Amino acid sequence: MMTPCAHLSTQPFDDDHLKEECGVFGVFGTDDAARLTTLGLHSLQHRGQEAAGIVARDGERFNAHKGMGHVAPNFSSEAVINGLAGNSAIGHVRYSTTGETILRNVQPLFAEFESGGFAIAHNGNLTNAMTLRRSLIKRGCLFQSTSDTEVIVHLIATSLESSIPKRVIDALRQVKGAYSLVMLSTEAVIGVRDPAGVRPLVIGKMGDAFVLASETCALEIIGADFLRDVEPGEVVIIDEAGLHSQKPFPALPQRLCIFEYIYFARPDSLMDGKGVYEVRKAIGAELVHEKPVEADLVIPVPDSGVPAAIGYAQASGIPFELGIIRNHYVGRTFIQPTDSIRHLGVKLKHSPNSQIIKGKRIILVDDSIVRGTTSKKIVDMMRHAGASEVHMRISSPPTVFPCFYGIDTPEREHLMAARMTEAQMAQAIGCDSLAFISMDGLYRAVCGAARAAEHPQYCDACFSGDYPLELTDHDHGLLSRPSVLVERGGKK
Repeated sequence: MMTPCAHLSTQPFDDDHLKEECGVFGVFGTDDAARLTTLGLHSLQHRGQEAAGIVARDGERFNAHKGMGHVAPNFSSEAVINGLAGNSAIGHVRYSTTGETILRNVQPLFAEFESGGFAIAHNGNLTNAMTLRRSLIKRGCLFQSTSDTEVIVHLIATSLESSIPKRVIDALRQVKGAYSLVMLSTEAVIGVRDPAGVRPLVIGKMGDAFVLASETCALEIIGADFLRDVEPGEVVIIDEAGLHSQKPFPALPQRLCIFEYIYFARPDSLMDGKGVYEVRKAIGAELVHEKPVEADLVIPVPDSGVPAAIGYAQASGIPFELGIIRNHYVGRTFIQPTDSIRHLGVKLKHSPNSQIIKGKRIILVDDSIVRGTTSKKIVDMMRHAGASEVHMRISSPPTVFPCFYGIDTPEREHLMAARMTEAQMAQAIGCDSLAFISMDGLYRAVCGAARAAEHPQYCDACFSGDYPLELTDHDHGLLSRPSVLVERGGKK
């Protein structure tokens, strides 16, 4: 009789990627608010696969549904959608973690204020959440979740300002860090982006309805027109009178997370006016100029390496081939992961296209190397498929610093590039050569040659260690102590 055990992951190429915290969506002014929010969350599923939630408002009544896992199984029932009546709604997807998962942390979070119901969904990370939480607990606040988002809820609840928008602004004056927020009150949907603009948020319009979303791909699926990005530090209030904008916070240099272009955003999205797909192809082309190598085939690591690999192949003249075939219909298996079959987890999700690989010198293009465990699996797979040489080209600079602004990264000592030289990494992974794009090359691809030297124009702290926003809790040593906070990153 088999004993219970952990599932065997069939996503080995995804497990070692950096992961975005969340995706947010909000809509005001349509009777199909919950249904549209469900579709929007489907388009943002890549930003969060651990859990999903929607809160809709029908007059003074708020209706909510949350569940663990993907959007589809939680919101495919007509009974669920019909239970989310209302002409405005907000939604949230959480990314997949290896940490504890509990339903009470699934967003949007909801609270009853004296003025009525209030819901909030958050993408990002507050860097002074522990400091604020301790202060709020001393004042008598009772926390129901382990999410840093609840800190914002308590700050709004305890504000003495006269209206919800003013309370939101008052609360956010006290927080530090990166955030994009969508909020739902009895009168409005409110969107806010942190003053540095680290986390993305866009505005769309569909008829008389306004939409807020983490990415433009979520507007496309519902037929909404993209209007513009929410500007860094901007508060957008959408109510029966339309859209109103305020900029109540001191201006900071804009520092959108550059990893949105490398990996997080969907290729068909626009980020800061730039097409993500074209930027990724340009990164691949820059890799050819900086780190050329003689080979027979360019092979992407699916799916995130595909656009950069196309750019590399086009710039080098080396043929592009799908040397790794992804099975999109395999999720997780309950097969007992004994040592004798544990290695099969790789082949369940990705298989080598041995017919084109055997005897060839190949270039594998991937977006990043974090711990290095995934890269070693991929190289081993190519060797077993008969590749004569395996070279790796990475479309980001080496990841040597952890992120504190909403990306799940390991501690620095677990980052491969923080512990090894490039040559040592190549030896550990087992490839014939390994090269990363340089910071200058990355900025050339994102900004164009004329502005490439002007970095940092983006948040690139995971490569450079240049953190644009204050790290209060980290600097005070609070993050290293045992705590129930920081659950959103999957760490306790």
